[in-house]
Amino acid sequence: MNIHELFKGLAEPTRLRIVVLLLERELCVCDLMAVLRLPQSTISRHMSRLKAAGLARDRRDGKWVYYRLEESAVVNNLRSFLRRNFADAEPYTNDLMMLKKYITDGQCTKSLHMPRRAISHRTEART
Repeated sequence: MNIHELFKGLAEPTRLRIVVLLLERELCVCDLMAVLRLPQSTISRHMSRLKAAGLARDRRDGKWVYYRLEESAVVNNLRSFLRRNFADAEPYTNDLMMLKKYITDGQCTKSLHMPRRAISHRTEART
């Protein structure tokens, strides 16, 4: 993993918001579109950069594309750092609450990677 590319991947605020959302679970493109209120092309462009930086990976299931964080020592350390320093700050807390509402309302998320209750318990603990 190129550390320079990793930091370039995190340098843009929207990409950092995406990474914080992906701390919670694997997400479909439409989940990210709904929470961040951005078009599919913008999400895809940011995800391409995160994948190139070695931060994220995708999984395709028919027409659906799902994203999750990579499993590596560097990314696992980054997870810990982001949870400690960003998950309780704005706009990230608002993004996480919107994601929870989106999932609770039965919106798009079709991911099987992580149970839906995981995000519910984490977000409820903050409120």
